[in-house]
Amino acid sequence: MAEKQVGKLPSVRRLPLYLRLLREQRAAGRDVVSSSHLASELDILQIQVKKDLEITGISGKPGVGFQIDELIAAIEAYLGWNNTTDAVVVGAGHLGQALMGYQGFKFYGLNIVAAFDVDPELYGRSIGGVQVLPLSKLEDLLGRLHIHLAVLSVPADFAQSSCDRLVAAGIKGIWNFTPIRLATPGGVIVRSEDLAVGLAELSLGIKNLIGGAR
Repeated sequence: MAEKQVGKLPSVRRLPLYLRLLREQRAAGRDVVSSSHLASELDILQIQVKKDLEITGISGKPGVGFQIDELIAAIEAYLGWNNTTDAVVVGAGHLGQALMGYQGFKFYGLNIVAAFDVDPELYGRSIGGVQVLPLSKLEDLLGRLHIHLAVLSVPADFAQSSCDRLVAAGIKGIWNFTPIRLATPGGVIVRSEDLAVGLAELSLGIKNLIGGAR
């Protein structure tokens, strides 16, 4: 079966953008924010902002707007980011190490507890506070800690076999940073981040801008 995708709803995709903006507004000393302000900052329609935020179960006060703390809490609760989710990284190469060292995940309720690799030279290393373990210890750790989320950043040739191993060990969600479209059984969610697609869109956009300027 082809991989399942998550976050397809545009509203869900925009919620992290609202959350980032709201945190910035709170840090700047604001307590209240209007839907029109959010719309202006994110360059979308005000009616779309209201529809997006409605899915969290919160509504603003007419003429006043949203209490920022309440709106942040509502978005975090809807996304499940108000509770910490433990995860592991499989593939501790350059990309895996960059993900392990990214401290911003803690703001989204993601806690990477360990990383796994087949390279003995990496065993025991601590990267961003995350220890690299032999892949042979994967099943034991997942079982003991009841972890259900994995970040996959292995070479393409090992993507599907690593995915199969994770699924067999009880993983229910895979954040896939490989270029491979993973085949998974029912009950497993995959979110793929294809860097090549993003680069292609960016390159085409630059090409069109340059061509249009000539």
